[in-house]
Amino acid sequence: MTQHSTVETEIKLAVSGTAEAKRLLRDAGFRTVRRRVFEANTLFDTAGAELRKTGQVLRVRQCGRRVLLTYKGPATRGRHKSREELETEAGDAQAIAAILSRLGFQPVFRYEKYRTEYAGKKGGVATLDETPIGVFLELEGAPDWIDRTAARLGFTPADYITASYARLYLEHRKRNRRSPKDMVFSS
Repeated sequence: MTQHSTVETEIKLAVSGTAEAKRLLRDAGFRTVRRRVFEANTLFDTAGAELRKTGQVLRVRQCGRRVLLTYKGPATRGRHKSREELETEAGDAQAIAAILSRLGFQPVFRYEKYRTEYAGKKGGVATLDETPIGVFLELEGAPDWIDRTAARLGFTPADYITASYARLYLEHRKRNRRSPKDMVFSS
C-alpha cells in the first residue's frame, strides 16, 4: 500500500474538446504517461456537511483496479488553488465506504470522468479530464510551472479555474435544472 502526502497546487482549463486538448498537449511537448482510465469518485461528509463547511474533502476514487482514499484540506485560493492532500491506496471501495459509514460519513456526491495523464520535460503533471460537463486540462505543479505551461498552451490567468468538479457541477445544475444530482455519464 502506498501513501502520498503533499501540498497540491493546481488549476483547470476548459477546452472545447478532447481532440483540441490532445493537440495542445502534443504541440507543447507533453507525452502520455498514464493511459485513459475511467474514474468513479465518491465524496463523503457528515450529515451536517461539516467537511464541506470547513473546505475539506474526503474522497474514495476507483480508477481501473486501483482504489484511492484521499483527504484534502482547506484550499488557499489565489490565482492557483493549493491545499494539503493525503492519499493512500486502499483495497476495496465498498469496504472503505462501509468503514466511513460506521464513522459517521455518508456519500454526498458522485462524479465520473475519463482521465489521461501527461508529463512534459520539466516540472508538473497535466491531465486531460473528460467529464459529463465538458473537457478540462488540469495542471498540477509549482505555480511558476503552471503559469509557464498554461501560457505555452495558449491560456492566460483569466482562463484559470480553481473550482472543484463538485463546485463546477453545482453551477452547471443551476443553469441546467434537469441535470441529475450527481455528475455521472448517462447509461
